[in-house]
Amino acid sequence: MEKKKSKLRIREARNGLLFITPWIFGFLVFTLYPIVASLYYSLCNYSVIKAPVFIGLQNYKALFQDKVFLKTISNTLYMMCLGVPITTIIAVGVSVMLNHKKLNQTYTGIIRVLFFLPTLIPTVVACLLWIWVMQPDSGIVNQLLGYIGIKGPGWLSSPTWSKPSFILMIWTCGNAIIIYLAGLQDISETLYEAAELDGAGFIKKTFYVTIPLMKSTILYNVVTLIIGVLQWFAEPYIITSGGPDNSTMFYSLYLYNNAFSYFKMGYASAQAWIMLIFALLIILLLFKGFKFGQTDE
Repeated sequence: MEKKKSKLRIREARNGLLFITPWIFGFLVFTLYPIVASLYYSLCNYSVIKAPVFIGLQNYKALFQDKVFLKTISNTLYMMCLGVPITTIIAVGVSVMLNHKKLNQTYTGIIRVLFFLPTLIPTVVACLLWIWVMQPDSGIVNQLLGYIGIKGPGWLSSPTWSKPSFILMIWTCGNAIIIYLAGLQDISETLYEAAELDGAGFIKKTFYVTIPLMKSTILYNVVTLIIGVLQWFAEPYIITSGGPDNSTMFYSLYLYNNAFSYFKMGYASAQAWIMLIFALLIILLLFKGFKFGQTDE
């Protein structure tokens, strides 16, 4: 009987390995090999058209002496420290209001659709639309500001206002709102009722019941937003191409330029590994800050 069980287990293990062999092959060839190769190339002078020449840590040293690279770090940190919190606050606020029991369900559905629709627009179309909206003379934003006596800036053509104009693209946070709404559905109504018995109003219930219980959902969305900022490429590439004066030259856009415009593949590989380490450190700090996996005393 034991022999039959062992043979059955061996057969199941063999069949399982056979089924996952295509995935293992794909992982080794298309994921693990590029990761290891990029680490090696980051230590080489590699221009794609010539064989890589090992130079040690020279690429990493050169990056931190590169003024454009340092500018990309400051631009990316600007979006992380300002854009991510603003997007998170608005997304959480909208989802809390949409989840309020006194709000008519018909209106809730319409508002959800209005916030989610922009995420379905192709990136190129959304970027071209944003260029038109942010025009200094004929753009909708400056026209609305003109009605209240404010002369709008040259958003995308101004080094000062170019990054804030990207932050204004918050209307594409529909995915985060849907995720927050799903998290809110898991909070028991009895907790809100108990808070009401203690005299808590809407604001106190939000800060003392909703947000603490949404901690893991907020962490997930913040992490994905930060990763999205680090990988932000399409919007700045289409709208400003990194200008004016490198004010919208974000990390991934400069990495792309080094790799495929300047053919400095070793330099770009070093930049990619710095981004990986940077992202890991930020995410670890977020996990520690949110005390994820720990119970509050």
